[in-house]
Amino acid sequence: MKEEEPESVEYGYVRVSGKSQNEERQLYAMEKAGIARERLYIDKQSGKDFNRPEYQRLLRKLREGDALFVQSIDRLGRNYEEILEHWGLLTRKKKVDIVVLDFPLLDTRGRGEDQSLTGKFLADMVLQILAYVAQKERENIRQRQAEGIAVAKASGKRWGRKKKNLPPDFPALYTAWKNGEISEGQLLEVCGMKRSTLYKRLQEKRACQRE
Repeated sequence: MKEEEPESVEYGYVRVSGKSQNEERQLYAMEKAGIARERLYIDKQSGKDFNRPEYQRLLRKLREGDALFVQSIDRLGRNYEEILEHWGLLTRKKKVDIVVLDFPLLDTRGRGEDQSLTGKFLADMVLQILAYVAQKERENIRQRQAEGIAVAKASGKRWGRKKKNLPPDFPALYTAWKNGEISEGQLLEVCGMKRSTLYKRLQEKRACQRE
C-alpha cells in the first residue's frame, strides 16, 4: 500500500552570497527547527534578485499548506520590491506559510482561521518595514562606497594598479636592445614590464617628444 503524502511539508531555504562563504550557521538553525536535510534548498548566490536555481526549484516544489523556513529575511532576498512580491506570491497565491527564525513576528502560521489571518496581517506589516530597511541599507552602502571613491579621487589617490614608468637608464637599455646587445626578454626583465606595457610606454614617450 502506498504511503500517503503528508498534508503539509516543511522546507528550509539557505542562502550565502558566494561560494567562499559558510552556510553552517543557517544549517544549524534549520536543524534546530526540525527541518529535514533532504528538504533544504541551498543557493550560493547574491540576494539582489530571485533568479537563483535552488530557490526556483523550491518554488516549483511548494504546495498549499506547506511551510518555508528561512533564518532571516535577508537570506530570502535583499531587494525591497522583490521581497514583497515573492512574499505575496508565496503566502497569497501559493498559500504557503513563511517562518523567519530570527524574527518570530514574521511567522504566518496560526491555529485556526482568525489567528492565521492575524498572523499573516502582522507579518505583512513587519515585513514591509524590514524589507525597506534592508533595501535602504544596501543603498546606503553603495552611496558610502561612491562617496569614499570621490573623496579619495579629490585628494589625489589613484585607484587600481600603480602605473609603471620606464627606468631612468632606459635610453641606454633601449640602445643596447636595438644594437642586439641584449634580448627583448632581458629588456623586459630589467624594466619589470610586460611586452604590451613596454610598447605602450614607448608610444607615450614618442608622443611626448613630438609635442
